[in-house]
Amino acid sequence: MDKKVSDKKERLLAALDQGMVMIHLDARRPGVLVPASLRGEAHLRLNLSYRFEPPDLTVGEWGVRSTLSFSGSRFTVAVPWSALFAIASHVTKEFWMYPEEMPPELLQQPPVASASVSRPPQPAPVPMPVAAERPRAFLREVQSERSDEPETQPRPAEVPSPAAAESGPGSPPEEPQPPRRGGHLRLVK
Repeated sequence: MDKKVSDKKERLLAALDQGMVMIHLDARRPGVLVPASLRGEAHLRLNLSYRFEPPDLTVGEWGVRSTLSFSGSRFTVAVPWSALFAIASHVTKEFWMYPEEMPPELLQQPPVASASVSRPPQPAPVPMPVAAERPRAFLREVQSERSDEPETQPRPAEVPSPAAAESGPGSPPEEPQPPRRGGHLRLVK
């Protein structure tokens, strides 16, 4: 097995051990087996994961084989290493590119897009698009102000306070304190 194939295989297996992986391939290359509607794709992306419980996911010396679902129909794909030109981990956000395997049309894109194509096949993290920044929600305790809530804890037996015991029979009785209610959690956005 040559060094490049060995590198692709090791990176793909390591990424699969972490979770879902997207492989980028040229579906027009010899040996590629994909549904007929995708055979003309210069840049086809396939997601692979052990979590899909694929019955036959194989990463070997020839390439990758697995039964995947396409629009609800199962199809066994085959991707030789020569057709695979990038590997992206959904979990670690790492991205490995092999420019020498890329289709010529992708290399001829405008300079902005091709700047990322000129990277050597070294592991280099690529930032994934982040969802629009929104305020984070958190929980905080708030005291209940509603009197119609059922009491969740039994009331303690009435015990006279030390101040009431010191006051004599002629002093006014102390105001009874309402039972303390427990707080509850409210989602704050």
